[in-house]
Amino acid sequence: MSATIDNKSHKSLPTVGFKGSDLPPLVTDDPPRVLIAGAGLGGLFLGIFLERAGIPYEIFERSSEIRPLGSIICLSPNILPAFEQLGLYDELMSFSKPALRNTFFTGDLKIIGKTSTLTTDTVGYDRILMARPELYNMLYKLIPPHKIHLSKKVFSFQQNHEGVMLRFSDNTTVHGDILVGADGAHSAVRQHLHKTLDKQGLLPKGDTKAMSKGYISLVGTTDALDPAKYPGALEEDSESYYIVGDKKTPYTWVTFFVPGNKICWSVIIQIGIAEIADEQFKSSDWVPQQNQKMLDSIRHFKTPYGTMGDLFDVTPIERVSKVYFEDMLFETWNHGRTVLIGDAAHKLLPSSGAGAVNAMQDAVLLANHIYDIKPTSFENIKKALCDYKEERFDAIKDQYPQSYIAAKLIYGHTFSERALRQVVFNWMPRSMQMKQLLKDTAYRPQANFLPPAPKRGTMETIPQQPSKRIQREKEEKARKQAAPATAL
Repeated sequence: MSATIDNKSHKSLPTVGFKGSDLPPLVTDDPPRVLIAGAGLGGLFLGIFLERAGIPYEIFERSSEIRPLGSIICLSPNILPAFEQLGLYDELMSFSKPALRNTFFTGDLKIIGKTSTLTTDTVGYDRILMARPELYNMLYKLIPPHKIHLSKKVFSFQQNHEGVMLRFSDNTTVHGDILVGADGAHSAVRQHLHKTLDKQGLLPKGDTKAMSKGYISLVGTTDALDPAKYPGALEEDSESYYIVGDKKTPYTWVTFFVPGNKICWSVIIQIGIAEIADEQFKSSDWVPQQNQKMLDSIRHFKTPYGTMGDLFDVTPIERVSKVYFEDMLFETWNHGRTVLIGDAAHKLLPSSGAGAVNAMQDAVLLANHIYDIKPTSFENIKKALCDYKEERFDAIKDQYPQSYIAAKLIYGHTFSERALRQVVFNWMPRSMQMKQLLKDTAYRPQANFLPPAPKRGTMETIPQQPSKRIQREKEEKARKQAAPATAL
């Protein structure tokens, strides 16, 4: 399959409709053809599972080259079983470090408090930290090159009972059976879908609101460091340091080690608190020179192993990224043949590391529901996408209050947010924290069409929904086997 207009599988189609002899039949036993807009972590993860399921797909990325953000990723036990299903767990651990402890300091490096995770014996998996490009590159290489297309910016799409047609800004088109918007917080697929539904009076009022931008972060990963100067680089696990500035320094800066003797770092500032944050927010210039201006102003910030300036000096400026921390839970995730995953459907504040995990959980569960589509028909497609949203929505909704409070705890600098830190670190019982951690790690979606990952840990996890298709096929096989006996 290809998106080019001279390809026999995908001819250039007029925008007025779906006329042409190459349209799919209304009902077929062939699996649905899936168009994925966006080659982020969620889009790649979905492609990998569709590949394993034997479902045809293509990924379309608006950028002309793949340049993953040089940011920090934390993966929790909520997604690691899915990596194990794919046989990727050992490779994942090769460029990750367990995140077992967090220490919070004041700007003068006085300890505010410490937190720790549940034991591996209980949970089965550690939370792990890594540089985002390492994870991205591992997933990207698993997508066959002919199934991913660059410089394909979504312009519009049309859908009806016969299929969905996706048009790009270069005026080429492609059609398929399902369109997945995995194109991030400012998703072109979502914007076009919501605009169309709004004109028809079908869009909930809440979905017309703009996303809330609360924080700006600069993130980067250093070059390899000298273990003699940075002895923590040789530790098997990684302790995260959160340094929270005072009223005159309304920043939070975070550091931790990843494999390769490198330090991942981030500097977060709350919009509306400091002038430089507001300047960065208003600026549309995201070039390295703008990032450098902010870095120069905070070089003197202290860390347990020198200043932030020491880390900036060994971090190439082109590997520094500026990221907005935004939050929004959209109500409309699907309509007809179109569905949204990841930040296109729900944008959580990243304080708990939930953004990447949730995007990949979306991918796993959407793959399950797409696998269940048989025969391929418009009605079965609509039902599968509705079932996906129904299965996922409450799990996402429950995380919003937690991510919001966690962001205030870690990054907030108002009077009430500073008071919250004192309460959590000085008065909250550890038993209450552990109870919440057990609840948070119990939800672990896996692909129900692949062998399950081996059970790890002693805690009980939320049961996996079985594949309806596999159940139907087993029942049909049993009926066929019973038929001869009945005839006798």
